[in-house]
Amino acid sequence: MQYRTYGKQLGFKVSALGMGCMRLPRIYQGTSDADVDKEKAFEMIRYAVDHGVNYFDTAYGYHNKTSEAVLGEALEKDGYRDKVKIVTKQPFGVMTTQAEIRRNLENTLKKLRTDHIDVYLIHNIQKSDWENIKQQKIIEAYEKFRVEGLIRGIGFSYHGILPTFKEVLDFYSWDMCQIQQNFMDVEREATAEAIHLAGRKGTALVIMEPLRGGSLANPPAPVKVLYDEYPVKRSAVAWGFRHLINYPEVSTILSGVTTLEQLKEDIDIFSKPDAVPGCLNDTEKAILSRVKAHYESLASIPCTGCEYCLPCPHGVHIPGVFSKYNDGVMFGAFDPPKRSYSFLTRANQDASHCAACGECEQKCPQHIAIIEQLKTAHESLKGLIE
Repeated sequence: MQYRTYGKQLGFKVSALGMGCMRLPRIYQGTSDADVDKEKAFEMIRYAVDHGVNYFDTAYGYHNKTSEAVLGEALEKDGYRDKVKIVTKQPFGVMTTQAEIRRNLENTLKKLRTDHIDVYLIHNIQKSDWENIKQQKIIEAYEKFRVEGLIRGIGFSYHGILPTFKEVLDFYSWDMCQIQQNFMDVEREATAEAIHLAGRKGTALVIMEPLRGGSLANPPAPVKVLYDEYPVKRSAVAWGFRHLINYPEVSTILSGVTTLEQLKEDIDIFSKPDAVPGCLNDTEKAILSRVKAHYESLASIPCTGCEYCLPCPHGVHIPGVFSKYNDGVMFGAFDPPKRSYSFLTRANQDASHCAACGECEQKCPQHIAIIEQLKTAHESLKGLIE
């Protein structure tokens, strides 16, 4: 397993591969209920530790608020907890008072069966919440927890565009930050520039969704042909990871594995001698650019993300809705975009709030039938199963 320095402030060395605990194996009951398959999850978590993975990421809400407890139970015995770093997150939506922030942390510690959390995050900071986060002194509460020894590091996770990311990053001396990045998102989300900003500041940088929720793992035939042009044969998974391994600023890359076979493949990729910064040559970068262009050609709604349609008087984030719908169409799988769509739903920015006023259609330079396309997108994106 390859290891990297975790920023400048905590002195951690972490595995370049981190195990995300948002997509643990599940047992489905009916159409909407799914419990974590604890036997399989325990096996995977302990296998990961036994093969060099020392970084585990979970959160307050994952798997209907059970992911932390599963991880804690898996690591409780045989010294596993002492071998790893545990990172978890509290969403701003459940931080109504300082007392509740503390109570949530105490409950998380009980679930994780530990006396401290290695890094504690403000989960999924949104631009609309940022001023309130500052006013409610959330960071100050976290600092008290650190003084008490309940947490070691303070960080944040972020899905969004670069300007807000930069504002948040520059506001405080964060120990770490976590963003979505992959070769499809180098010009979207916080963009590749966020990686460089975190590196220059010395903030540990963790990557989530490196394979777009698994969407990049099973390419269509035309994409596979592009990969096969390269003399060194690799899986699509390896191509996706190596794009991020190439960045020296990245501390660890999270993989939300669901099966032991996926975990074994990931460990093999991150254990290769050349799984180090600078691993991609110009030919490989060109292949990834062509792969990206092919996927983008499959998008069905011709939205360019220009945002001329915004602000919507009813709060719908129209480009965000279309981006997530196009992802589902491009990759032939709607589960990953459903999860990211749920963030829009929680922020009251999803397509269900469209009142068909038509203001957006008058401003769209692409002349998209926005009202009807929002209905189509919403029907495909709603109904996330945790």
